Amino acid sequence: MAVLAGLQPERVFHYFEEICEIPHPSYHEEKISAYLVEFAKAHNLEYYTDDLYNVIMIKEASEGMENVAPLILQGHMDMVAEQEPDCKKDMLTEGLDLEVVDGFVTAKGTTLGGDDGIAVAMALAILEDDTLKHPRLEVIITVSEEVGMEGAAGIDVSMLKGRKMLNLDSEEEGHFLSGCAGGCRMDIEYPFKKESVKGELVSIEVKDCTGGHSGTEIIKGRANATQMVNRILAAGIDVADVCLIDYVGGTKDNAIPRATTAKVVTNADAIKAMEAEAAAIKNEYAVTDPDMKIEIKSEGNVEVEGVNAADTRKMVELILSLPNGVQAMSHDIEGLVETSLNLGILNLLEDELKFSFSLRSSVDSAKAALMRKVRMIAEGFGCKTSTHGEYPAWEFKRESTFRDELVALYKEMTGEDAIVETMHAGVECGLLASKLPGLDAVSIGPELYDIHTPKERLGIASTERIYNYVRRVIEMQK
Repeated sequence: MAVLAGLQPERVFHYFEEICEIPHPSYHEEKISAYLVEFAKAHNLEYYTDDLYNVIMIKEASEGMENVAPLILQGHMDMVAEQEPDCKKDMLTEGLDLEVVDGFVTAKGTTLGGDDGIAVAMALAILEDDTLKHPRLEVIITVSEEVGMEGAAGIDVSMLKGRKMLNLDSEEEGHFLSGCAGGCRMDIEYPFKKESVKGELVSIEVKDCTGGHSGTEIIKGRANATQMVNRILAAGIDVADVCLIDYVGGTKDNAIPRATTAKVVTNADAIKAMEAEAAAIKNEYAVTDPDMKIEIKSEGNVEVEGVNAADTRKMVELILSLPNGVQAMSHDIEGLVETSLNLGILNLLEDELKFSFSLRSSVDSAKAALMRKVRMIAEGFGCKTSTHGEYPAWEFKRESTFRDELVALYKEMTGEDAIVETMHAGVECGLLASKLPGLDAVSIGPELYDIHTPKERLGIASTERIYNYVRRVIEMQK
């Protein structure tokens, strides 16, 4: 029996469960894309797909709505694949283990992918419903949103006629997103040559940090596990030679790393200094990361291949020198982060240390200045840098007829005032607006908590309310 059977809206959760049975991390969307194409064929919908695996589905207007302007619904099919350290699931080949807990849908040991599988499920339920009165519906489901919006950047939307778009990729019910930050990913490579090093082998592990989305949660000051390990290494280097043997942290550039490990060869003085720094870190982050664990273990004397002390020092100094976290707050909107960056992925490879930042800003010139700063610091340390997946900010429109209609309907249905806002995380509206001149867009969604972490959960009652609201939005088009 299906885990979500009996939840309302029934067809939305039916499709959401089917989506969760199909592995769909970013860059691995072939199967979910094929599922969407088969859905379109089975329901006699006009559809388009491309080499990236984006999918567009079109349903012509119902009787009596032929002269109403088309409406675009939009979301993305990829998910951030994160899991607990003790979870053995292969998220590239296995579906999720769903469960219902206290009014929420969650997944055992992994991210849920409610961001943005619930948008896809809502769109499918709407497209299959022949009782719904609707204008021409144009549904855009993109790939690789979570790794730089590459699907939206590469998609051809020339066949679309709509200029009003409801994006379903927000996580706070009653919050109407009308602008967002632009961003990019920057990769940095520090080259080195391994050589023989000897001394006491020490393992350093920071784990069980709170983590979270590097856009929406960057303001919360949570510990970045990689930055914490780097601080511990720096404390050791301050008093003795330290030689890196291994260094691995983070899995996504847009997720604050929850766990990072390093192995070094050093001596007792460095171990003592590193233990003192670990205790200080635990104290500093007792509120934001109460479950954080830091383990420093000696594994005996060794002679192994590793990074010499001089290169290790430069690597640690490089990461210390680069900015991380909130860089500027908005002067226009109180409490909104304007510019930030997050050290997301780090790996010590055979001949280079490679790591990636996710940069965001709602001001394009500030983003460009931060990119330049990162590049100049890194190149000053002899590194190579590269930029990927750059996308524009979605500029807030002070006047929007579509948004006004949506806000009025929300008040009518709930008796509450919608909160119109912009956010620091990225959504695809800015990119799609650059391809569809005159696009008027708003982003909404049901309650989702702790996205991009294994604690992610989707509100069941909220999903029903938002789905009913979207149906009313469709029916009210004139």
